[in-house]
Amino acid sequence: MVFSGLFFITVFLPAVLILYYISKNRTYRNTVLTIMSLAFYAWGEPVFVLLLLLTSAFVYIIALLIQKNLGKPLSKIYLLSGISIVIAVLAFFKYSGFIAENLSALFKFENSFNDIALPLGLSFYTFTCISYLVDVYKMKTAAQRNFMDLLMYISIFFTVTSGPIQRYPDWQSDIKGDRETWDKFNYGVHRFIIGLAKKAILANTAGSLISSFMGTDYSKLSVQGAWIGILLFSLQIYFDFAGYSDMAIGLASMFGFSIKENFNYPYISRSASEFWRRWHITLGSFFKDYVYIPLGGNRKYRIRNLLIVWFLTGLWHGASWNFVIWGLYFFILLFIEKTFLQKLFDRIPKIFSHLYFLLVMLIGWVFFYNTDLLKAIQYIGIMFNINAVSFSDPILTILFNNNVLFIIIAIICTVPLGRFLKEQAEKLEHRISKGHTDIVNMIVLPVLNILLFAVSIIFLVGDTYTPFLYFNF
Repeated sequence: MVFSGLFFITVFLPAVLILYYISKNRTYRNTVLTIMSLAFYAWGEPVFVLLLLLTSAFVYIIALLIQKNLGKPLSKIYLLSGISIVIAVLAFFKYSGFIAENLSALFKFENSFNDIALPLGLSFYTFTCISYLVDVYKMKTAAQRNFMDLLMYISIFFTVTSGPIQRYPDWQSDIKGDRETWDKFNYGVHRFIIGLAKKAILANTAGSLISSFMGTDYSKLSVQGAWIGILLFSLQIYFDFAGYSDMAIGLASMFGFSIKENFNYPYISRSASEFWRRWHITLGSFFKDYVYIPLGGNRKYRIRNLLIVWFLTGLWHGASWNFVIWGLYFFILLFIEKTFLQKLFDRIPKIFSHLYFLLVMLIGWVFFYNTDLLKAIQYIGIMFNINAVSFSDPILTILFNNNVLFIIIAIICTVPLGRFLKEQAEKLEHRISKGHTDIVNMIVLPVLNILLFAVSIIFLVGDTYTPFLYFNF
């Protein structure tokens, strides 16, 4: 089940909202969310809900043991044991095939290992569990004594499959408090629709075009086709994941929860460093707080710490060397920028640093898209006319011309134009009405919501099944 699926929108979500709001009892509402979250998770993979339950029970017990022994060496032993076990589970399901493949290649034996199905959202809820255990150990939060409340935190349906990664201290105040308001619900609906439009209209359309460019035999690909193809992929992956995050934030708000932003217009960045402050913010924050700083941060072995973080960042995204290379690619960029390039950026016009970023970003997505490293290198060569069969392709040119309006609209949507227009409209409204009316929120936004929702549904009805890209991670 996916947020952009018609069943979720027309059946599951209304059912959860009705069951949730028919009672004002907090325990009842939390129980409804927990049960329906488990049902959501089990929809496509019922067997793996047992893994989620066992992991949650294990983390529940370990956290209590950590808290019971705070200030004693035993507390740290429990912490390290708990983290090791949950990482071992992740490694078994996600990396055992990758390890077997590489050992087979290294020691020259036949690899008869069959790939294991990856439980949906395992990478995300593993990090959720780790952050919870560490925060209990550091006394940033108390261990949750109500198992159902902890299970709700780990398994809640709007974050369990693809984040954003939530910290328990940020979550704790919402569990028992009076969290629901009409303003939150209204905002949640708006935010969900914005995310749905990003996914259904922009991401899916870009994805449908990519195969014509990047799904072809690279030996027949033109320079023009290579650049258009990777541009389309950059749009698809952004609107896909940002759309999911918007929907998750919107759903959370409908039920009174506040979860952190995950994207902040990353494509307006002027450097790779800035990009990672704007892209998948909760993942970057996790690696900073739970890996980089404990290793020593900027205080000692800074380069080593950065290398480890970016190696792990790449590996987290997938059990394949292309993801590792992608992570190390950004490590090199960040090292160069922090060493001398950032000083240059501060002295030159912003347009040049932005063009630099767009170039390195597109090259990076080539490594992300191609699991075969040789094909990735071949693709980059075509982009720079090193081994391209031609500069342009008449068929791809026609395809591009037929979709140029969509590409322009999609590019515009990667910048904060909508936020700017809303701010200007509110300023104009205030001058005219002196604050006595709220036309933007009472008329403009509801009309926009209805239009975007209707168009999104139209796109979904005519579309094939298109799961979120980050479900793979």
